[in-house]
Amino acid sequence: MKLIAGLGNPGEKYLFTRHNIGWLSIEHIAVNNNLGSCSEKFHSQFWKWNDVILLRPLTFMNNSGLAISEAVNFYKIKLEDILIIYDDMALPFGKLRLRAKGSAGGHNGLKSIIGALGDLNFPRLRVGIGKNNNVDMINYVLGNFNETEREALPEIFDKVYNSVDLWLHNDIQRAMTFINMKNQEGKNKSNEI
Repeated sequence: MKLIAGLGNPGEKYLFTRHNIGWLSIEHIAVNNNLGSCSEKFHSQFWKWNDVILLRPLTFMNNSGLAISEAVNFYKIKLEDILIIYDDMALPFGKLRLRAKGSAGGHNGLKSIIGALGDLNFPRLRVGIGKNNNVDMINYVLGNFNETEREALPEIFDKVYNSVDLWLHNDIQRAMTFINMKNQEGKNKSNEI
């Protein structure tokens, strides 16, 4: 059993904010696999996809660890079988980075998960949202995507989907090699494996 969780905040107010790019990525995976409506379980919106659990925590970003740890403990999921998808201001908009482990890097959702699991050795897929030095950081991440960003979202979600596929079907090092390549734009790397 594997767990893929996309971080974000519930509610219409937050739905199309940059901070919810992980949440929106999970919806894209669910829609593309015709998984239908979600159920509510583990303080989350929940889908079962073969031997994979998809979660969108309903706990708000800063308490994401509650939802993740409940699902992990219930299914006895190993740390290496968890993938957290979340926004990262340190990456340019739309760029992806897969890591096998690491610190929270100032991300409160990740900090909550590390605290709840008592470990930082789990994979995470960082989705770049860029940054705007002219706007307060909180207002930027909680701000809605601008028009240019909205137009780019379908391609970004396809890249996330392909990256999830690579992670599901390869060891972490091989997946990282393909996902983290600088020239990933426009190519479906999963077809090359």
